[in-house]
Amino acid sequence: MVSTAAAQGDMTIVAHGGAVDTRSRARDDVAAPTTKRAADRFRPDIEGMRAIAVGLVLLFHGFGKPFTGGFVGVDVFFVISGFLITGILLHEQVKDGRISLGRFYARRVRRILPASTLMVLVTIAATYRLLGFISGNELADDAKWTAVFAANIHFGLIGTDYLGSQRPPSPLQHMWSLGVEEQFYLVWPSVFLLLVLVVRRFKRRNVSGVLAVSLLAVIGASLATSVVQTSTNATWAYFSPATRAWELALGALIAVIGPALSRLPGWVYHAAAALGLAGIMVSALALTRTMPFPGWRVAIPVVSSGLLIWAGCGNPQTVVGRALSVRPMQWIGARSYSLYLWHWPILMVAEQYAGHHLSAWQNAGLLLAAVAASATSYRFVENPVRNSRLLKSRTGLTLAFGLVLILATIAVAQWQIATNYGTWNPLVASGFHS
Repeated sequence: MVSTAAAQGDMTIVAHGGAVDTRSRARDDVAAPTTKRAADRFRPDIEGMRAIAVGLVLLFHGFGKPFTGGFVGVDVFFVISGFLITGILLHEQVKDGRISLGRFYARRVRRILPASTLMVLVTIAATYRLLGFISGNELADDAKWTAVFAANIHFGLIGTDYLGSQRPPSPLQHMWSLGVEEQFYLVWPSVFLLLVLVVRRFKRRNVSGVLAVSLLAVIGASLATSVVQTSTNATWAYFSPATRAWELALGALIAVIGPALSRLPGWVYHAAAALGLAGIMVSALALTRTMPFPGWRVAIPVVSSGLLIWAGCGNPQTVVGRALSVRPMQWIGARSYSLYLWHWPILMVAEQYAGHHLSAWQNAGLLLAAVAASATSYRFVENPVRNSRLLKSRTGLTLAFGLVLILATIAVAQWQIATNYGTWNPLVASGFHS
């Protein structure tokens, strides 16, 4: 299952005093304010949350029990993403008085595309080599949708049952969550900018209030859609950006209103952090793949994640916050995106090659291989590209680079399909058929 995201932002942030202070862990192009106070407000607890989220997903995919609801790690990632991305937008609006959509998407390109492109291309090659051309052609078709961040729409349209399918799942099926996140990234910055411009046009000062009301409307509508659609079309409810939007919007809401709620007694933050972490873990242990999801049940891990993030806004040094900040959690959290990318195709290609479900020990070995692959990808692809001075200084070049990666993935996938079918069908070449 994600993100996606841990494809979620490349920095951690803290809301304080009505503004958003940031410190980039990767020295990205959103600079930190120069005050010492801001520089001291790095949020390692969010990095630790990423570690929890990806750990739950890996345990669920690798072993199932006892974390039968480990798929909620994706929902944790969604809330983190909404919080971080909105924090970046708020910071840019406060710092520069304007928002550059070009710079925003350039950051997303550097953060997400190089590592995901590498994983997709390697998975295409491995699938054809190990599983044959029939599985390879199906995977290549999935890859084209993945390349344009529409894997969730693709799997929803073909009726994939993520939690209960009897068919061998696609080695790229986990990329549905990245599609949801990127669709949010496509819409929300423009809406954010439009709302800011409207507030300025009517000479009002309460930008946060307008943003909060708008986000509350999105949360209400999306959650209601999730509940209704889960009972009528569970497959589409699982993959739909409409049913998942509220999870990201809740994170965004915390980024907007967090400063206004950061002056409470200290015990409140300790209690909120403990309750939030407990809610995530209970969800992971109590939910199962046979229960209708997302529906209303998704509110348990989502609200719990929001509580945990909000507690850190008021006091990042709660007991839970300090536990999330230990070095192993930071190491895993920093590599959570790469871990998410690599673990699923490694597990699925190996299982389908073997022709039967693998043992817990075999899956443990495969997950160790995924850790090695993710560490390598992080060290030699993800970080170097994200921190490239050349790309960071040239927004247009970065966006062109991203377009090249997308087109290269589509071209490789279509070339493999055409080669194995023995013909190039121009009606299929544009490809997004299933």
